[in-house]
Formats: sequence, structure tokens, C-alpha cells
Amino acid sequence: MFSSMLGRGRFFLYSALLLIAEIFATVFCIAATTGFKGLAESQPGPGREGLALAILIVSLLLVLARSSLAWRRTRDAEGSKFILWMYIVFSAFFAVLQAGAFLVFDFNGENSNLGLNLLGLVLMGLWINIWLKRSTGGGSWDADDFAAKADAEVRARHGINDDPMPSAAFSPAPAVASPPMARAVARDRRPAGFGKRGLA
Repeated sequence: MFSSMLGRGRFFLYSALLLIAEIFATVFCIAATTGFKGLAESQPGPGREGLALAILIVSLLLVLARSSLAWRRTRDAEGSKFILWMYIVFSAFFAVLQAGAFLVFDFNGENSNLGLNLLGLVLMGLWINIWLKRSTGGGSWDADDFAAKADAEVRARHGINDDPMPSAAFSPAPAVASPPMARAVARDRRPAGFGKRGLA
């Protein structure tokens, strides 16, 4: 399963599921460590180390899952390995910066996350590049290939031939031979020749 190739449809679906899982995991980490109220009232620094560590571990696990999806998608589309490794490295770097942001974020002060936001945009661009590559693998799911295979299967099931001229020519039906009795009646109805009928 984890070594198979991924088409565009499944790659998009699995990536969306991972994003939802990351949101729930982050909420769970906050609730299990400082709590939402404790996070809002806490000061940046050592008091948030447990939260930052939990988010870092969860984020790195999700990076592994995303890297697996991106590798399978790139393998299916025969995409660029350079873009794939950029996506993996930047995803790991983003996970570290995200955990650090929870560690130093100040709810009462001004916070600048310009670098984190720019890195997020770069990751989004790399993800879109990996996603939009057309599938070339034989066993992957792709919308166009799936529609073509489904149409061919329906045609084969109903015996529909795409060739407008059938290969086997239709032969005309053979003439029905007349029965012996019909031939005899036909001979009797022919006019008699001169001199063949006697006088009564």
C-alpha cells in the first residue's frame, strides 16, 4: 500500500485528510499540555516547552506521511526528484519553525511570522506542482484514465463496436428453393404447344 503509486485524485484526498488530522492533533496537544486558557495566559519561554515538543513530534510524524504521499505521487507521474526533495526538506523545516512559533508567540505583543508565512506559500506551490503532474503509471487512479476504462468496459459488456464498418461483410440470404410440387404446378400452367392437344 505504502509503496504503490498515487494518482491526482487520491493524492489530493489523502493530503486533505492529513491537513484535518494535523488540525485535530494540534488542538489535542494544546488541550493535553497547557490548555487553551493556560496558553493564552502564559508567557513565551520555558513554560511552553512541553507544548512545543508535543507539536514538534506530531508535526514530524505528519511530515513523514506527507513525504510518503509526495514520493508515491512523484513516482506515479515521473516528476522531478529535485522538487520532491525540496518539498520534504522544507516541510521538515516548517514543522520546526511551527513548533518554535508556539514557544515564542506572545498573545499580548506584536508577532511577526513573515518567514513562516513565506515558507508556507513555497510549500503550497511545491505541493501544487507535485499534484498537477499527469499520471503515467499503469496502476494509478486518474480521472481521464478511469473514464476511458469505464467507457471501454461498458462498450465491451453491451457488444458495441467502435468501428462504423463491421469487419465481417453481410452475405445475402440464399434463395429459397421451390418444392417439387410447386415446380410441377408451374409446368402444368405453361401453355401447350401447337399440335399437342387433340380434338375432342
